[in-house]
Amino acid sequence: MDFGFIITIFLIGFVGSYVSGMLGIGGSIIKYPMLLYIPPLFGLAAFSAHEVSGISAVQVFFATIGGVWAYRKGGYLNKKLIGYMGASILLGSFIGAYGSRLMSEGGINLIYGILALIAAVMMFIPKKGIDDIPLDQVKFNKWLAAILALIVGIGAGIVGAAGAFLLVPIMLVVLKIPTRMTIASSLAITFISSIGATVGKITTGQVDYFPALIMVIASLIASPLGAMAGKKVNTKVLQVILAVLIAATAVKIWTDIL
Repeated sequence: MDFGFIITIFLIGFVGSYVSGMLGIGGSIIKYPMLLYIPPLFGLAAFSAHEVSGISAVQVFFATIGGVWAYRKGGYLNKKLIGYMGASILLGSFIGAYGSRLMSEGGINLIYGILALIAAVMMFIPKKGIDDIPLDQVKFNKWLAAILALIVGIGAGIVGAAGAFLLVPIMLVVLKIPTRMTIASSLAITFISSIGATVGKITTGQVDYFPALIMVIASLIASPLGAMAGKKVNTKVLQVILAVLIAATAVKIWTDIL
């Protein structure tokens, strides 16, 4: 592991975790393709899809801790929403992560591409009036939230992505949760999801520990910084950034698959 490799992995982790904290996602929507494609561009060791998904799962666990800590005040964390969706996504992510060892690299990338495409389409659906709802008056369909979280968890566990890039559009478009509450609560749900994904990846030997450690250090520094920035940015701007990010990733993944 030379110095260039360490710096490259650290920067990938830092950028992904900053965006994670700001937009309420685990960051894998960025870090998965970055880990897959950037090291080989600089002549560094290439990771397999299994290694990337394993590193991503561990890193997301720590990135979301930092983000949730930064959002702990201000009434942004909806505990009931976190409870229903968190329990379902934890079960789903463990099932997906454990079952992913039976899949080919092409299969893992295909699942990732499908999830990214669905999330991209949902982000471009108009979300009128959701940010006019007072945070203490937010209501949602509990069973629908739980079922959708279970489905997201299975798919996300397979790719080690924790699923926040799909959770955020679901919370905004289907459950009608205000943007900042969505960002804060999805970080907490993603943290719960990453427990199942991390345990599944570690027990099946899919984690390369040294790169994962570098990513974790970057996460603990960058995620709280991103969360603080997210509190100050206009909610419409946050939605646009997330929509563009997910769409760009979906295009990249599908370009490689096809």
